[in-house]
Amino acid sequence: MELHDKIEKFFRIDANQKKALARLGLFTLSDLLYFFPSRYTNISEIRQINTLADGETVTVLGTLSKLETKKSFKSKIPMGAAELTDLSGSIHIVWFHQPYLAKMLTDGAVVRVTGKVSESKSYGLTLTNPEITKEDILPIDLHDSLFHKDKNGGENIEQFGFPVYAESQGITSKWIYHAIVKILKQDCAKEIKEYIPEEILKKYNLPSLYNALVWIHMPQKEEHAEKARKRFAFEEIFFIQLARAKERKEYEENFSYKLKVPEADVKDFISRFPFTPTEAQSDAITTILKDVESDRPMSRLVEGDVGSGKTFVAATIAYAVIKNRPFDLDKNKLQTFGSLQVAYMAPTEVLATQLFENFIQYFKHTGISIGLVTGSGCRKFPTKVASAKDEWTTISRAQLLKWVKNGEIPIVIGTHALISKSVDFKHLALVIIDEQHRFGTNQRMKLAKKESNGRKTAPHYLSMTATPIPRTLALTIYGDLDLTIIDQMPAGRKEVITKIIPENKRTEAYEAIRTELKAGRQAYIICPRIDEPDPDKEKALQMKNVTSEAKRLQKDVFPEYRIGIMHSKMTKQKKEDVMDDFAQHKIDILVSTSVIEVGVNVPNATSIIVEGAERFGLAQLHQLRGRVIRSTHQSYCYLFTSDSAKASTAKDAKSTTRQRLDAMTKAANGFELAELDLSLRGAGALSGNKQWGITDLGMEAIKNIKLVEFARTEAHSLIASDPELKLYPLLSQTLASKNLTLHFE
Repeated sequence: MELHDKIEKFFRIDANQKKALARLGLFTLSDLLYFFPSRYTNISEIRQINTLADGETVTVLGTLSKLETKKSFKSKIPMGAAELTDLSGSIHIVWFHQPYLAKMLTDGAVVRVTGKVSESKSYGLTLTNPEITKEDILPIDLHDSLFHKDKNGGENIEQFGFPVYAESQGITSKWIYHAIVKILKQDCAKEIKEYIPEEILKKYNLPSLYNALVWIHMPQKEEHAEKARKRFAFEEIFFIQLARAKERKEYEENFSYKLKVPEADVKDFISRFPFTPTEAQSDAITTILKDVESDRPMSRLVEGDVGSGKTFVAATIAYAVIKNRPFDLDKNKLQTFGSLQVAYMAPTEVLATQLFENFIQYFKHTGISIGLVTGSGCRKFPTKVASAKDEWTTISRAQLLKWVKNGEIPIVIGTHALISKSVDFKHLALVIIDEQHRFGTNQRMKLAKKESNGRKTAPHYLSMTATPIPRTLALTIYGDLDLTIIDQMPAGRKEVITKIIPENKRTEAYEAIRTELKAGRQAYIICPRIDEPDPDKEKALQMKNVTSEAKRLQKDVFPEYRIGIMHSKMTKQKKEDVMDDFAQHKIDILVSTSVIEVGVNVPNATSIIVEGAERFGLAQLHQLRGRVIRSTHQSYCYLFTSDSAKASTAKDAKSTTRQRLDAMTKAANGFELAELDLSLRGAGALSGNKQWGITDLGMEAIKNIKLVEFARTEAHSLIASDPELKLYPLLSQTLASKNLTLHFE
């Protein structure tokens, strides 16, 4: 038996089981070993039936039989009855007024039962109206352990907990458990080689790899399970940090332009903006300009709340870079012509086009040319037509790319199109990536490692995001980036008034929006879906969709106003046309999906409704709310939720959904919300291999700032002293075998 062997080589599984295992991502014996329990059944609280006494409140694990519904002999009260059996004996169960329980359960079902024991003349010891939970294990499993012999050779049943694993139709938690136990008993498992350096394990009191595998699947004590989970959590963050530190080390070895900051020019550039920069903006600019004066390429992430002025910061840095003349590497001297170049990548054409138009306003007094490259076409500012010098013109892709390659266009803004091999720069000195979380690590590095003038260079790298990220998550996902936070809003911005709207208050919200529309303002209405759902999908029917909602609003609610729609299935040109119409106030109300979540800037829009608000994460709700914080006008955000009426009850007010929506009405900024989202939603809701490549265990670890910092420190220390990990060949091999391409979205 080898750990890389297929599961079916050692276990009899049919076609359905094989498919079920594949759905869980389990193909090899190694996959099974690293498939960790989602929770443990706490065996310490479970009593054996033959130890029970009258009057005790107990929890028993056993198998049901003799299920029946009947009426009591004298009072004719409807009731359900059953017998519960474990290895030590049996006890009678009765549910008065709940006969349906006997119908819902089946003979042979394994259940956990909690209730008070009473003495009955007819049945002896009885559990009356107990709580009942289905379980995936049998009573005999309590005795089944790798640690099944104590020091005297007797049976040890003090195991802390029985592991419960995620299931898929055809494969049960019990099957997975017994398969893992069988593997752990084999020599191939016992001979697993440790890859984390011994000194790190000792420093943080982490168990060895084999012990950790045994303890996480078969913990005798709670301490065993905790130590094992700590080890694997540390390991996951440690490997991410190793990969990021290695990438940064390699990146810094490439040539980078050492720049000189023209302070007087930068001061003049800033003075032309119609506002005074916030202290946070000024600090960010100072920090970044110091970075670009270094002889090492900058790698920095700027986090700023929605509307905090990150684009202004990026424009200022771009201007400072462009004012430097390029260095002729072959002749070792400054060139007398041309300028350095800046590439600015945005996740969508709408945002890229908007940035292009904003930069025109910022740079039109400088004479600096700006290009736009998207999948739909290319543009250049300024046009050469004398009568339209302050306007842009559409040009061919070939012509624009020729000018970019020659260095004639210093600023190039674009979407993923900038990554393509056909886009070559002459003197690329700075890469700016907007909405960092929308790009995978590989995508951003493709642009950051673009060849410039035929040679590999490492341009200074500035990444920006308006999606607030908890500090621990930022340190993990973007471990190769220094962090700058813009935590102030421009003067005059008013806090968005946010309200949770129950079903019976919708009309009042509509009237409030009508008041804003009468004042000449505009509004967004966000729906979770684009079209009518499949009528067979009952849950989907509860979700508002753009198409039907726009028709309903136009007919029944706002017949006197112009309503437009926007969603991801529209062509790029159509989306752009709709946004232009909305920006020019040809549309009063825009009904859209969350496609408008990022970058859309219409200062006249002061109200937003989010339908099905409970279906969105806090970060996304905050992004959507950010669409109406673009001016000094008072703005409003209305959270419509199908659960609002229920959530108003005292019981439901404690629910996670209610807490999250309440937080939206109280939190001052997105960073508070991000931290709350991480704590409330938990690992399962926040993570998943499809999103970031971080497991639920890793996500739980990210809540622990000290663990993240320890893993980061050790990883950076190792790479600094041994970039190729030559002293740790097994660690290097394990790192190479992991797919650590992370994508925060």
